[in-house]
Amino acid sequence: MLLQAPAEPVPVREIRITAATSPRRLALRVMGAAPRYTVPAAVLSITHQMGEALVPIIMGLAIERAVSTGDPTQLLLWLGVLGADFLALSFSWRFGSRLAELGMLAVQHRLRTTVSAHLLHRPPRPGRPSDQPGVALSIATSDANHLSEAVEIGVYPVGQLAAVLFGGAVLLTISWPLGLAVLLGAPLLLWLTERAGRRLRDRSGQEQEAAATAAGRAADLLNGYRVIRGIGAEAEASRRYRRASRAALADTVRARGAEGVFGGAMSIVTGLFLTAVAVIAAALTLSGALGLGEFIAIVGLAQFLLDPLAALALHTGSWWASATASAARVLDLLRDAEPVRAVAEETRVPVPLPEVMPGEFVVVACDGARAADVLAGLRARHPEALLAPHAAHLFTGSVTDNIRPSPPDADTLAAALHAAACEELAAVLPEGLATGVGENGTALSGGQRQRVALARAVARDPELLVLHDPTTAVDAVTEARIAERVHGARRGRRTIVVTRAPAFTAVADRVVRISDGGRA
Repeated sequence: MLLQAPAEPVPVREIRITAATSPRRLALRVMGAAPRYTVPAAVLSITHQMGEALVPIIMGLAIERAVSTGDPTQLLLWLGVLGADFLALSFSWRFGSRLAELGMLAVQHRLRTTVSAHLLHRPPRPGRPSDQPGVALSIATSDANHLSEAVEIGVYPVGQLAAVLFGGAVLLTISWPLGLAVLLGAPLLLWLTERAGRRLRDRSGQEQEAAATAAGRAADLLNGYRVIRGIGAEAEASRRYRRASRAALADTVRARGAEGVFGGAMSIVTGLFLTAVAVIAAALTLSGALGLGEFIAIVGLAQFLLDPLAALALHTGSWWASATASAARVLDLLRDAEPVRAVAEETRVPVPLPEVMPGEFVVVACDGARAADVLAGLRARHPEALLAPHAAHLFTGSVTDNIRPSPPDADTLAAALHAAACEELAAVLPEGLATGVGENGTALSGGQRQRVALARAVARDPELLVLHDPTTAVDAVTEARIAERVHGARRGRRTIVVTRAPAFTAVADRVVRISDGGRA
């Protein structure tokens, strides 16, 4: 399996995923997926960190050769060198960070499009957690974001490690025991980071899973609210959501607590380590083994190295822990899609599509799983047909704007409004049919959105109209009225309604029932 590039050109390498790919390996492949950005960003990060490390060294040399000797020429020279160093480190930081961000966003885009494609094209399977909208959304957004942060591990920690090695090399030339301590201490700190980050990875994975579960419960609650309210189960549904929400909050608090303990512990360790370096340098200076300029350079380096060492330990550990935890969830999703698709292709029975005579109103009664096959078959057989999906989208504008036929025709508009039982909208909405529906119809109720979408489809007056469950959000009385009116409005035209609604089967000229094994 490959994380394929999207249609638009994004400079990201293909990320190969096999059955043997581990979360750690996937994170490593993501880290190297955008070399066009990350390689120059890493070079600029190294330049920036080495420029930062040179600041105390240049100041120490200036004190030794200019301030101590009182030479104004040397002072001007070293001030110029210091200014050039600041210019270089500022330039490298500005452009290096931008390139790193671009690389991360490019990989993030690849991950999101790949996860979204798998979620959209795989067949549903009962009981699968990632089929819940909230869980799917969490993987496609939050987990993709966390996993893409692995890209930055190949940029900033590289520069920070280069700064530590450069500072240790400089210290070797000044005092070999101090330089050796820094060069040996840095790998030790990285090893401690890996060990301490294991618990953080576990906490991060638990946090993401709990947040996704809570989001899934919320989505299910909203999607099924009409049914929940009808059976009087609002209190129980709310209780279950509150329980999932509290669990997500508790896991988030534990994850942030583990991250805080980890960061604090690593800061204390690096701080004590570099404080010891500075104390030893002071003792050597008092004994006469080091000059004043050398002491200033060592203390300045020790103070500077505190930041890259702490960041190297903290950021690398937390980014890596978060990336591998999210990689595990992404892998579970992508691997789950392939076997399910293969099984579905092997076991799917071809759907016998109905032949519709001119002027005929046909209802195809089938369950949700077979409805997708029916609609796909109809779309392939009749590319000229107008297919109005169950989850129709409205665009920003008024009710009339969403329904208005082309070319504009007042009689056609009125007939479409009548067919979809939209007359009361003019009375209940603040500005009647001129009321804005909001982005994707958010200003309307579910039933109102469905009726507007149905009126829009009827107003187009196509020769063949295919409707999929057009009245699931309206009451039974209104549904029966709509079924009769749509049947009347489509007289003389071919119409197929894919639904099990009794109101439509009652008015249909012919009903085709399709079971799991084919036509019943």
